[in-house]
Amino acid sequence: MKVLLSIKPEFVEKILNGSKKYEFRKSVFKRQDITKVVIYATMPVGKVVAEFDIEKVIHDEPEKLWKKTRKHAGISKDFFNEYFFGRENAVAIKVGQITEYEEPMCITMLGENITPPQSYRYLAA
Repeated sequence: MKVLLSIKPEFVEKILNGSKKYEFRKSVFKRQDITKVVIYATMPVGKVVAEFDIEKVIHDEPEKLWKKTRKHAGISKDFFNEYFFGRENAVAIKVGQITEYEEPMCITMLGENITPPQSYRYLAA
């Protein structure tokens, strides 16, 4: 099973060039059978551009999670702290094998009534 994530273009670029190996989330999908993330690059790109295998999902307190991921976070400590401010739990999705699409596609190509998710959306494999 795949999940669709909306990611800002600046972070998509870092994921694709390998400098960001973790995608951080305040909450994560409930299903255990998710193996891939499909990346929707938010505006101004507005396209589905790639997908990656999920190597693992790490749940922890924000400070502990930062210590585990900081070398390949692809974001600053200040940005991390601001994002998780007031949170007791944080999530990092470790990026595995990446497949960048030759042609970015409109989100409607993923199926009927598919729109960019606020957090995530399950997709049929």
